[in-house]
Amino acid sequence: MRSTTAKNIPVRSNSNLLVVICLIIVLMLYLFSAKDLGFVLGNPKLQVFKMMLISIIIEAMPFILIGVFVSALLQVFVSELTIRRLIPRNPFLGIVTAGMLGIIFPICECGMVPAIRNLIKKGMPLYVASTFILVGPILNPIVFLSTLTAFRNQPVVAYSRMGVAIVVALVVGLIIYRFVNPNQLKETLHKNPGQDGGSNSSEHSAHPHSHELHSHSSGNKLLEVMSHSISEFFQMGKYLVFGSILVGLLQIFISQNGLASMGNNVASSNLIMMGLGFILSLCSTADAFVAQSFQTTFSNSSLVGFMVFGPMLNLKSLLMMLAVFRTKFVVILFALVFVLVFASTIALHWMLN
Repeated sequence: MRSTTAKNIPVRSNSNLLVVICLIIVLMLYLFSAKDLGFVLGNPKLQVFKMMLISIIIEAMPFILIGVFVSALLQVFVSELTIRRLIPRNPFLGIVTAGMLGIIFPICECGMVPAIRNLIKKGMPLYVASTFILVGPILNPIVFLSTLTAFRNQPVVAYSRMGVAIVVALVVGLIIYRFVNPNQLKETLHKNPGQDGGSNSSEHSAHPHSHELHSHSSGNKLLEVMSHSISEFFQMGKYLVFGSILVGLLQIFISQNGLASMGNNVASSNLIMMGLGFILSLCSTADAFVAQSFQTTFSNSSLVGFMVFGPMLNLKSLLMMLAVFRTKFVVILFALVFVLVFASTIALHWMLN
C-alpha cells in the first residue's frame, strides 16, 4: 500500500504541471492569434511586467545565493552542540540573542529562510528562529545605513524603523515560545510516524547521525558545501521566481496613485503602506529609497510600517516559508506580525506628532 501511494505522488504533481503548461500555451496561442505579434509584445503592461520580473529576480538573487551558502556552511561546519551552546536557555535572553544575530549576519529576507531551516534542524528553538527571521533582515548595519541615507533629513524614521522591528520581533518570539508547538518544520511530518517506536526510533535516528559525522570528517567539506548550496538554491529559487511573477502581475493591475488616494487617515494609510510593502516585496537594503518617494503622500508612521512589515513578510518570503514550515504556523506568524506592526505604527504616529 505504501509503495503504491509513493508512486502516485510524482504522477499527480507531474500531471498538474502539465496542465498548467498547457493552459499557458493555449493562452499564448489565443493572444497571438487575436492580436498582431508586435502589438502583444509591445504592450506597455507587458513591458512593465517584464521590467518588474527581471528587476526583482536580479535584486533578490544575490541574497538568495548568500542565504543558501550560509545555510550550507552551517550544515557542514556548525554542529548541533555549538548551536545549543550559543542560544541561552532562558527564553527572553534567547530571543534577545536572536535579535542581535542580525547585526552579525546581515542576510536579506530572501536568503533568511534556507539559513533558518538548517538552524532549526541543528537545535535552534522555534521561538528564537522566528525572532531572527523577522528582525534579521532589518536590524543589520547595511539596512540601517541605507535607511539613514534615504531619510537623512529625518533620522527619527530610521531609528523608529529599528525600534518597531525589535519590539515586534521580541513580542512575536515570546508569544510563539508560550503558545506554539515548537515542532513546525514540514520535514517533521514525515518523521513523526517513525518516532512512535520508542527506543528503536531513537537508535535509528542516532545511527544516521553518526554516519553524518563520519562523512563530514572523511569527505571533502568543500564539495559538501557546494552540493548543499546547489540543492538549496534550486529548492528556494522556484519560490522566488513564482513570487516575482505574482508581484509583477500585481504591479500591472494595482495603481499606486489609487492606493494613495485611499490613505486619508492614520489607520488606512498605515494599512495601505503595509499592504504595499507586502505586495512590492522589495529587498530590505533598498526599500527605504522607495519609502522616501512616498514621504509627501503618507505619514512617517505609515512609511515605517512599509519598511517593517515588508521585510518581515512579503510575497516572496511567504511562499518560501510555506515550503519550509507548516501552513498553520505561517498563518499564525502572519497574523501576529500584521497586528503588532499595525498597532506599533499607530502608537508611533501619536508619539511623533
